[in-house]
Amino acid sequence: MAPKTFTKDEVATHKDPNGSGLWIIVDNEVYDLTKFADEHPGGKKILLRNAGTDASKPFWKYHNQAILNKYKAKLHIGSVGGGASSATPNTIVQSKTGTSTGGANPAPGKAASSKDSAEVAKIAKVPGAAQSVTSKTSSAKAPASGKGTLSGSGEVGVTPAKSYAAPMPSGSKSTPVQDDEAEIQYFGDMNPYADPSWYQGWHSPYYKPHHHALRAEIREFVETEIEPFVHEWDEAKGMPNTIYEKMGQRGWLAGCLGVKYPTKYTDVRCKSVPPEKWDHFCELVITDELSRCGSGGVVWNLLGGYGIGCPPFLKFGNEEVKKRVLPDVLSGKKRFCLCITEPDAGSDVANLVTSAKKTADGKHFIVNGEKKWITNGLLSDYFTVAVRTGGPGMNGISLLLIEKSMPGVTTRQMKCQGVWASGTTYVEFDDVKVPVENLIGKENKGFKVIMTNFNHERIGIIIQANRFARVCYEEAFKYAQKRKTFGKKLIEHPVIRDKFANMARQIEATHANLELVIYQMEKMGDVEAMLRLGGAVAGLKAQSTKVFELCAREASQVFGGLSYSRGGQGDKVERLYRDVRAYAIPGGSEEIMQDLMMRQGMKVAQALGAKF
Repeated sequence: MAPKTFTKDEVATHKDPNGSGLWIIVDNEVYDLTKFADEHPGGKKILLRNAGTDASKPFWKYHNQAILNKYKAKLHIGSVGGGASSATPNTIVQSKTGTSTGGANPAPGKAASSKDSAEVAKIAKVPGAAQSVTSKTSSAKAPASGKGTLSGSGEVGVTPAKSYAAPMPSGSKSTPVQDDEAEIQYFGDMNPYADPSWYQGWHSPYYKPHHHALRAEIREFVETEIEPFVHEWDEAKGMPNTIYEKMGQRGWLAGCLGVKYPTKYTDVRCKSVPPEKWDHFCELVITDELSRCGSGGVVWNLLGGYGIGCPPFLKFGNEEVKKRVLPDVLSGKKRFCLCITEPDAGSDVANLVTSAKKTADGKHFIVNGEKKWITNGLLSDYFTVAVRTGGPGMNGISLLLIEKSMPGVTTRQMKCQGVWASGTTYVEFDDVKVPVENLIGKENKGFKVIMTNFNHERIGIIIQANRFARVCYEEAFKYAQKRKTFGKKLIEHPVIRDKFANMARQIEATHANLELVIYQMEKMGDVEAMLRLGGAVAGLKAQSTKVFELCAREASQVFGGLSYSRGGQGDKVERLYRDVRAYAIPGGSEEIMQDLMMRQGMKVAQALGAKF
């Protein structure tokens, strides 16, 4: 059914929620707020003041794109005269080859002029600006909102919806460096430093067409199925399990274990990337794009326990047990978590005390002890548990797969400062009887397995922390474009630009180092990476969380009181400010990470021949 159209005069007659109804216009789209007026978080009066009018300017002054995405399906009833929607924030600018080229970011509620559009095409040197803007390569179903985009004449045209298109991978072998025109794209809002440089047309040696396609696939999912609901989930301290299940069904979970795609244990495949092309950069893309939602709790709910609990089992678990357990885990039907930290043993893993004693017949371990701050423990079906099977120190530690269904396992949710939706858990094991087949690796050799897992765990934290730093930067940057003080926009004050410059330079430096480390992981084996990259990863983990903390603080300063209140325009920054410590401490505190960086660096140097 074609969308209904109205004239502005028709909309103007709907000003009374108790009579003709309360309608407003936002970017030439008409919304019926009659039933919503009493629910509006900002109160009913402000809606009545704008009833029957074009409320684009006040709407964008107090809201961001996520709010429009959240309520559009429920409140949208048509458009004004069938006219084009103005370009709103989040316009997607696409491939340099012109398969789908979006317009620049005009001010909210204001369409870009033909002069502006022509200038954008000139500056960005986008050959595709002279072609059709509707992608023929996109396999993703776009949401229903319209966007202003560049047409062949340089004027603002209309596409029926936001496009998440990206060139799909071809059968031909790609070049080792991203220099092919088809591999260079413009993707995202084009706000400076709000996305990694390869999103904004920069050459990169790391990314190929399948990475671009995967990025588009994840972004659509995040913007339509996650981002509009993050605040509600965070406040509820939980989220629907269906989101996790969908990630499994789409093949993303199977690709987030720090290994090649595990085709042996699952028939699920990712639409954008064939298994033989799956690499560590695919996992970077998934984690980075998910983190755009601006919630450590949501990201940890989806990847936290799974991404650190399942890899040791996948690599070192008993083959028969893996065949029984992994298919449901990789498809999103079952969940995993990692249980190492105890009330008295955090970074000092070698001194954990949870015990596992063999039965007289040697067929089972009896496990007793407690684990604390366990991500996803409340949600998980399987626990990768560090236990003491031998003497003191690292040589007496083993890993066991404990199943939640086993008698004696109890969990309770913990109340924490941040990452509310992640299900942080206190776990108790009371005479839990575990078959010896559930041993992961060799008995009393579990410490080595734990060490091989740390790089992957910390890389995940680094990716998330640095994208959260970008989110803080981006949210503050967008706000600074519209907030005025002393007769000027915030961004026009040099002291504010200095804040953004300090944030951006550290975000960019951290991301460049991250890509370099991931490239080394791609080239090295697990053991070599553990030995040679452990120090570098530890240092980068400390760097990323320090940058995250800086950006959360500076963004909060830009937002002022809006970032002190839960909900509203400053919602992401307020939430991420609370999440900082959850990144600076778990996986190794900053102090221990920096010490490890130097100790490991010295050991590697000496092994390579350095004399000191």
